Amino acid sequence: MTQPPPRASIGYAGGSHVTPERVTTAFELPGLRIVRNLGVVRGITVRSRSVVGNVGASIQTFFGGNITIYTELCERAREEAWQIMLQHANAVGANAVVGARYDANEIGQGITEVLAYGTAVVVEEE
Repeated sequence: MTQPPPRASIGYAGGSHVTPERVTTAFELPGLRIVRNLGVVRGITVRSRSVVGNVGASIQTFFGGNITIYTELCERAREEAWQIMLQHANAVGANAVVGARYDANEIGQGITEVLAYGTAVVVEEE
């Protein structure tokens, strides 16, 4: 069984690292050539709704529209999963991630897993 990537700040090999500009849902980066595939990288976080958040969301639901409390919770969870994925990519020596995706699953009442994943690659200028 493989170990999950460390959650703390991670050093990286070769002096380069993944920047947000080098993460894409596509399978290529214009002007760059993939020279090495380092495999799947992922970041996972598990979040739950608080009682206070549920009450606030219930009030917002009553009036309709965007339920901002849940929107903010989802955005924080996605950002955390994204950052962990980038740390994992840096740890394996990548300088880009292609095919990036998110997934979410409810794993219990009010408990959601958010996963960010993609393929870590090494790219260079064409």
